[in-house]
Amino acid sequence: MDAIRKQATKLREQVAKQQQAVFKQFGAGGYGGPDTLITDEAELHQHQKLERLYISTRAGKHFQRDIVRGVEGYIVTGSKQVEIGTKFSEDSRKYGAENTCTSGSTLSKAAVNYGRARAQMEKERGNLLKALGTQVAEPLRAMVMGSPLEEARHLAQRYDRMRQEAEAQAIEVSKRQAKVREMPGSPELAMKLESAEIKLQDLKSNMSILGKEAAAAMAAVEAQQQRLTLQRLIAMVEAERAYHQRVLQILDQLEGEMTSERQRIEASPIPSAENNMPPPPSYEEVNGMYASQAHNGTTDSIGYFLGEVMHSYHGQSDVELSLSIGDYVVVRKVTNNGWAEGECKGKAGWFPYGYIERRDRVLASKIAEVF
Repeated sequence: MDAIRKQATKLREQVAKQQQAVFKQFGAGGYGGPDTLITDEAELHQHQKLERLYISTRAGKHFQRDIVRGVEGYIVTGSKQVEIGTKFSEDSRKYGAENTCTSGSTLSKAAVNYGRARAQMEKERGNLLKALGTQVAEPLRAMVMGSPLEEARHLAQRYDRMRQEAEAQAIEVSKRQAKVREMPGSPELAMKLESAEIKLQDLKSNMSILGKEAAAAMAAVEAQQQRLTLQRLIAMVEAERAYHQRVLQILDQLEGEMTSERQRIEASPIPSAENNMPPPPSYEEVNGMYASQAHNGTTDSIGYFLGEVMHSYHGQSDVELSLSIGDYVVVRKVTNNGWAEGECKGKAGWFPYGYIERRDRVLASKIAEVF
């Protein structure tokens, strides 16, 4: 064990001496005169430039890859939304085409219009997803996986390996210079030193050429990365902007159609029953001796039903019931002279029958409002 410890200590000392020699050579001016490696300021600048380019292109590659992944995820999610929206549009149009509501076709028209608009919006969404795939994801993916970047990075790696080899050769030259100083008259040592110095110069020359090639290639890739990524980001923004503008146009048109239909309903001519109708019968007349007679003012024999108020009515007397558009009324009596009697929001009274429309199907929440 002691022998192993001594050997390990000796190896550590040798490594430390070599590191000190390298630090001395590449630190404060170098060892061995102007031919050492680090004294070449142009080479040092080249090395630092390549290092910055390598870091920049690596970050650019990662950003391009993140964009591709984000766009692909957006396409997958968007495709599912298109599928759901298309089914929704088909259901809406189906209801509009097959609706059997007895009170009119207003909702049917709205359902058909909405289904058509929804289908148009989903088509625009599909076009957006296609544009994002072909104009953004595919070009960036091609550059991430492309040969220019890999070739430039390969040149930079070759330069780095050659630089390490040159550094090792510089250390070898330093050692041989030290031996020559120790034994100045040895021709063999002088020849070995000369050979080592020639090899170092060749390495430095080749390294300089390769460094320039690698820097030019990396700079070209960096510029292409910056230009292409910016172009694809702009294309993505333009595609999304065009999509939202088109969807806004569709929604504006749909809103206009629905609003026009609602205004048409609300602006329908109010029945002129108020001026032409006799006053409503009293409850005594309806519930008393005249309830079964067949002259004006008598009641029709019908069951209770629900009616939706289509025109506002303001009661003129205590026995009349005021109504607002959209209210629901439980109609209990209808006379043959245009009056109806019912209950709305806890109040009962008479109102013109022409102001309501009968409803056979009503939401439970609307029924609760009647009482």
